[in-house]
Amino acid sequence: MVQLIAGNKGKGKTKHLLDKVNAEVKTASGNITYLDKSAKHMFELNNKVRLINVSDYFITNSDEFLGFICGILSQDHDLQQMYFDSFLKIACLEGKDVAPVITKLEKIGDAFGVDFILSISLDEDELPAEMKSKIAVSL
Repeated sequence: MVQLIAGNKGKGKTKHLLDKVNAEVKTASGNITYLDKSAKHMFELNNKVRLINVSDYFITNSDEFLGFICGILSQDHDLQQMYFDSFLKIACLEGKDVAPVITKLEKIGDAFGVDFILSISLDEDELPAEMKSKIAVSL
C-alpha cells in the first residue's frame, strides 16, 4: 500500500510524517524505516525507527532509488513500513512524472507486505488522476 501526504513546501508535511511514524512504532509488529535527504530529524524519531540518509548513497535517478528500496527490503524480512520524507528529492523525481515510480512502489509493497508512506511536495491538484486515491493527507 502507498499513502501520500501531499502539499507544497512549508505546509507541515514533515511534522505530520514524523507524528505518524512515532505513533505507528508503538503498535507495529515489524520494523519501520524512515528515509530522508539528511539526518536532521534523527532526534525527532523514536529510537526504534531506522533512519536512512539517502543522500549518503549517491542515488542519481529513480531507477537507482527503486533498486535501493529493493536492497533494503532484501536485507530486512521483518520490514513493515517505510516512510519517505522529501520523496521527490530522494527519488530524483523533481519536475518529473511521479506516477510510474509510485505504481512500482505499490507493486513492491504488495509483493513484500510493506506499506510506503510518502511526503510529496505537490498539491493534490498537481498529482496525476490515478494517484489521487492514494492521498491520506492533503495540506
